[in-house]
Amino acid sequence: MSAAARKAVLAIDHGSKRCGFAAADALRISALPLAPFHGDGHGAALLDFIAGLLRERDVETFLVGWPVNMDGSASARAAQVQSFVEALRTRFPAQRVVRYDERLTSKAAEELLREARVPPARRRELRDSFSALVLLRDWLDSGEPDERIGGSAEERGP
Repeated sequence: MSAAARKAVLAIDHGSKRCGFAAADALRISALPLAPFHGDGHGAALLDFIAGLLRERDVETFLVGWPVNMDGSASARAAQVQSFVEALRTRFPAQRVVRYDERLTSKAAEELLREARVPPARRRELRDSFSALVLLRDWLDSGEPDERIGGSAEERGP
C-alpha cells in the first residue's frame, strides 16, 4: 500500500479490566499513547469506546497485542484476546485487524515510563497505553507485517 493511501493505525493492549491504546498517523510520523479504557475488556462499552476513537481519527488498521509465552506458544489469555479480535472484526468490518506478538511490551513500557521519570504511582495508569505504544513502534519498525503471533526469537528475526 502506498504511503499516500494509508490511514491511521490504532494499537490495542487488551486486558480484562483495562485496555491501553496508542495511535500512529497515516504518514507514520508520530505514534502516541492514548487514554486507556477502564472496564470490562469483553463488554460492549469497550467497543463503544473504540468507536469514539474512530470518530477522532481515520483508522484503517487495528493492531492487537497477541499474548505469547516466551517459548512462542499462545498464552492462557489468547482465547480471550481472540474473542475480542472477533468482536472487533464484527463491529468494525471496514478496519483490518492484525494480531501481533506482544512479548515484553509491558517491560519495555515500564522502562520508558521510568526513563521519562513518571512517578511510580502514575506508571500503573499509563503502562497499558505505553505497552500499546511499544507494540505499535515494533510493528512499524518491522515493516507492518500482516501478523506475527508467536514463534521463537530466531523465527521472528531481529
